[in-house]
This record gives sequence, structure tokens and C-alpha cells, in this order.
Amino acid sequence: MERPTLVIAGATGFIGRWFIERYHRQYRIIALSRSAMRTGPEYTKAEWRQVELYSITSTEAAIRGADMALYLVHSMSPSTRLSQGSFEDTDLLLADNFARAARQTGIQQILFIGGLLPSDEVPEQYSRHLRSRREVEVTLASTDVPVTTLRAGIIVGPGGSSFRMIEKLVRRLPVMICPAWCQSETHPIALEDTLRIIDHCLGRPSTYGRAIDIGGPETTTYMQMLRTVAGLLNKPRLLRRVRYFSPGLSTYWVSTFTDTSPDLVKPLVESLRHRMVAAGSDVLDAFPDRLDFTAAARHALFTTERLPPLPERVPVREEKNTVRSVQRLPNPRRHTATYVARLYQRWLPVFFRALIGVKSEGDHSVFRVLGLPLLELTFIPSRSDDHRQLFYIDGGLLVQRKNKGWLEFRSVLDGNYVISAIHDFIPSLPWYVYVNTQAPAHSWVMKRFGEYLAGTESR
Repeated sequence: MERPTLVIAGATGFIGRWFIERYHRQYRIIALSRSAMRTGPEYTKAEWRQVELYSITSTEAAIRGADMALYLVHSMSPSTRLSQGSFEDTDLLLADNFARAARQTGIQQILFIGGLLPSDEVPEQYSRHLRSRREVEVTLASTDVPVTTLRAGIIVGPGGSSFRMIEKLVRRLPVMICPAWCQSETHPIALEDTLRIIDHCLGRPSTYGRAIDIGGPETTTYMQMLRTVAGLLNKPRLLRRVRYFSPGLSTYWVSTFTDTSPDLVKPLVESLRHRMVAAGSDVLDAFPDRLDFTAAARHALFTTERLPPLPERVPVREEKNTVRSVQRLPNPRRHTATYVARLYQRWLPVFFRALIGVKSEGDHSVFRVLGLPLLELTFIPSRSDDHRQLFYIDGGLLVQRKNKGWLEFRSVLDGNYVISAIHDFIPSLPWYVYVNTQAPAHSWVMKRFGEYLAGTESR
């Protein structure tokens, strides 16, 4: 029987690399990476394809030929020198790109690894991190491509970032102050069990259109996990419990003593104020032999296996002064992206009291100040619809002539919001002048436009 073809978005991460290592014989794997990978004829575990997930065209080309997709993307790390916008909005945009590309290329199933969600709270009370995971889940399922979501807490295995933080804290701190987030009930799961459940759900119609919680055979707390790891490492540690929850201070000491970026630690710490326990399901019942935390931690600490290495990246010379700006605009009246894009061109001259003018001829628009062309845009009808409006940035005094960036307006989350995004923009101003003038000015203008959009009447 011919192996099904699986494309993995986020293949360079912890779960992606281990899944390739464990299951490359069961699937023909297409592994996606932002960088080109150099593999010789002896490498047969995956076909590595370069992709720019911010581009629907690039994403469509990269996933073409796949039967199923494993979506493991999380955008907490910036991909340009300046990234304006939150990780939530960026993740939302990437998920919408992938869902649209999957529908266009005939993907039969998307399997997404999300986060456990609190059963006793409404989405508005979720932390930023958990709310973002939920939005990605909803967005991936916004087309007719079946989606299976596996909601997991901490995944314990060699090379996992969350478990590595626990290990480093135990190794480096003889005394640990444990605030409220260390005492919230949580539900870890072993890496090997996670991989087995992913394999079980891929291509299984009974899991389509479902969100399935996954966890080990027992629940615990971070404080107890610290104690367990300290015992396994034979390191006497004094853990002192405190009642208050201080995400700022917790973020500082976790990032400091684990050498982890605060941008990664903060949303994770904030999410741990919730009680996150997996609900039972037929999928979990199919794996009664799941490892408990002690067994999973022992394996992660003492196994001779290491996180599988990646192929060699092909070195490329990239323009270093690139900018990405992603802003979410409220859209309470659910205007189409077509309407919002046209409204922006009408609103801008009014907002600036005619200082800025917009002249359009056909699909070409020029934004001018005192007659000088600041920005030139070309509308791309073939890649646009009422859900998304795409403009290439062709020139203007604010743009380096070699720039090939693009601007888009995108309706998301059932039209309740519009994403305004500029990608791969290369400013003509000197970098430090740009980041202190044009960049904050753009964010300010889009914020004012968002306020206007939220209050506009249907026209």
C-alpha cells in the first residue's frame, strides 16, 4: 500500500522533528522550513521544502501533493528585523493563510496541536496564549477542510522547551519561590504518547471536526513537577509556596535562570493561572498505557536520545532591514475586506486634512504628500476576493526600489476583525530614523483607522 503524504508545517520544532524521526517509514513526509535545507541522496526521512508561510502563493506551492497536514506553527519569534504586532495576530494570519492554501490544494485533513483550555472559564477570560491557540483552532477550521485539534498541556520529552525550563530551574536554583502559577493543576503528557496519538488521528474520519484533549494518566502541578525532577536528579531543593500570582516577576526569574526569551516565557506563565486538565475521550481510551509524569521525565532526563538534528541550512544573503507589520482592526459590522481596503483609501486624505492625497488609475494607486509620491501600490485582482485584498508595494519615496513587499487587508474570525498587514517592506529611510519615525507613525495611523472602522455606519 502506498504511504500517505503528510506535510508538516513547523517541522523544525520539537514535535515536528520527533515525528519525522519516529514515523518517516509510515508516511511520505514533506517538511516545511523557512530556510532551504541541504539534503544528500542518503537522507530519506523527509522531503524538505522552503516556504514563506506569510504568502498564500508560497504556502500553496509548498503543500501541493500532500494528503494531510500537521500544523505545528507558533510565531513567538520574529522573522524580520522589525516585527510590529502581537504574536496572536501573527498566528491568526498564518493560520488563515494555511487554511486557504489547504482548501485550494485539496488537503483532506489538518491536524493541529493546540493547548488545553480551562473548562470553567469563558474564552474572554483566557490568557493571551490560550486565547491565541483557540483562535488558530477556529481559523484553521474556517474552510471545508476537516480539522482535528489535539489540545495538550506540557509535552515531556527530550528537547521540549517547557520541560527544559523545569529542568534548568531545578539544576540552577537551590531555593525556589513558587507563586500561584506553580500550584495550578495541569496535565502533562509524554512525547511518545503524543506522537502515537497524532499517528492514530491522522487519516481517521472519526476524529475529523473534533477538538480532543490529551494528557497522561494523572494530573499534577508545576510545583510537584519541580519536586519530581529534583528527586530524579538527586538534587535537594527547597520549594517555598506563596499565594500571590506575579506574572511579571515570574517571567523575569524564569527567563533569567533558564536562558529563555521573556517573549516566550511571559505568555506561557500567564496561561498557567488556569486549571488545565484533559477531558476523557475515546482517543485517550485507545492508549491506556500512557506514561505518567515521573516515567516521562525520567526518560527525558536520562535517555541517550537527543532531539534529531536538522539538515544543513543553505546559507543565503537576506536583506537585513525588512519590516513586517500586522495589526488587528475591530470590524463589528463585518464589512468585507474589499470594503475596508477602499474605505482606507478614502479615509486617509480626510484624516490628514488633505495633506495626503490618493490618486488611483485602474489597479494602480499613488499616495502623495505635497505632490511627491510616497507610496505606490498595485492591486492584484487574481489573488484577491472579499475575504482578502492584496496590493504589491511597487515604489515611492518611502520604499527602496528593490523592495518586493506587499500590503493586505484580511477579514478573519467570521469577519469580526480585519487584519491589516505589510510584509517584507524595506524602507528607504536610514534604519534608526525609520524605527523612530515612520514605523511608530504607521502603527498610530492604523490604530486611528481601527477606531474609525469600529464606529463607521454601514454604507
